[in-house]
Amino acid sequence: MNMKKLLKSKRRGSALPLAVVAVIILLAMGVGLLSLGFNSRVYSIRTASDIAARCAADAGLTMALFEMNEKLQVKPFKEGTLPEAMAVKLPYSDQVCNYRVTGNLAGGYTIWSLGESDRARRSVRATIGLKGAFDHAILTKQTLTLKSGTTIDGYNSKDPFDADIDIAIGSQSASDSSLVLNSGVIVNGDVFAGGNLDSAIKDLGAKITGEKYTGEQVDFPKVYAPTMDNKGAISATGETVKITSADSGTYTSIDLQQLITKEKGVTTTTIGVLEIEGDVVLHVTGDIKLGNSCEIVVTKDSSLTIYSDGNINCNNGSGVNTQNPPEKAETFQLYATGTEPQYFDIKAKSEFTGVIYAPDADVDLYAKGDAYGSIIAHDFEFKAGGNFYYDEALKKKNDADDEAVQFVVERWYESPPFMSASDIQPGILDAVPIQILK
Repeated sequence: MNMKKLLKSKRRGSALPLAVVAVIILLAMGVGLLSLGFNSRVYSIRTASDIAARCAADAGLTMALFEMNEKLQVKPFKEGTLPEAMAVKLPYSDQVCNYRVTGNLAGGYTIWSLGESDRARRSVRATIGLKGAFDHAILTKQTLTLKSGTTIDGYNSKDPFDADIDIAIGSQSASDSSLVLNSGVIVNGDVFAGGNLDSAIKDLGAKITGEKYTGEQVDFPKVYAPTMDNKGAISATGETVKITSADSGTYTSIDLQQLITKEKGVTTTTIGVLEIEGDVVLHVTGDIKLGNSCEIVVTKDSSLTIYSDGNINCNNGSGVNTQNPPEKAETFQLYATGTEPQYFDIKAKSEFTGVIYAPDADVDLYAKGDAYGSIIAHDFEFKAGGNFYYDEALKKKNDADDEAVQFVVERWYESPPFMSASDIQPGILDAVPIQILK
């Protein structure tokens, strides 16, 4: 009996150390899990702050780029004071950004931007340059249609010996049959679309020497007509009206018509002609109408720039014609400046020479010969009897006074995160090392 009591006493006493060990193990595990959770929480907060700071830095860069493009709207372009701002609070957040633009047009511009979120700081840097409106042979927002047998090729009016011409045509649309390439079409360059290539490009037997690719998106800056004196309307019925650079101005319309007369049983038809002499700039607030066989003629060594708020209608046999060599694409420049959808029906009696910037207009082009220049349109159909030649010299990078030119980011860098707002100062910026993101 005494032995049983002794054993029973030992079994009761052994439970206490086991319980203590279990409590210690559980406490250690709890502390470890708590520490892991706390560290994870701190890491996630820091990571979120870093991401927010980087987003704020990118936002500052975007703001500076926008302000630089706003400066381009004032012609002639004046560098003057470059954009800068400190402690700009971003909407619907606690982040702030600081940015400054340095440089000049000749040497290039650099945007510095610092984003801050809580204690996190992230800075970015970008070099920006000019991008012209006519970097593509043909570019549309929606549909592009080429007639059978058309060849798209190129040249360089600034360098006749340049045999390496970059040519691209395309549409930003992802819709089916955005590009219609009829049989016998030859594109000596690239073709792109905004969606699936198999459905967006309707290839009916075309030959493409370059690449097909998806996704090239281009901004279309708004073009505004210059402020000029109001000068009424231009009208010519059965006569030739000549205007010179002194006649540049704002006109309500252009209307050229035939005059048919009968005398002693003989019918005589005379056409209306608008003759351009010198460098003429016209802002036409209404429609441009060319009756049968009537024409606008840009004489030798002259040029015509039209800002059109209305539509353009060219009847049979009419056209916009130039006496300069057809390769001089900038002889005729047409810009759509209307607030409503526009329609340009343009013809030429022989070769067509010109550039058309009409991202919100439907453009149809007819010519009995070849076409030279570049076309930007909402919808475009090439119905010419010849081929289309793109002038690579239109890819100008240094003329801030060109229409529809814009600043774009050429290279983007991430700068060291230790920068502060006080570091965004002239002189200091140029000495800061950068890390190029691969």
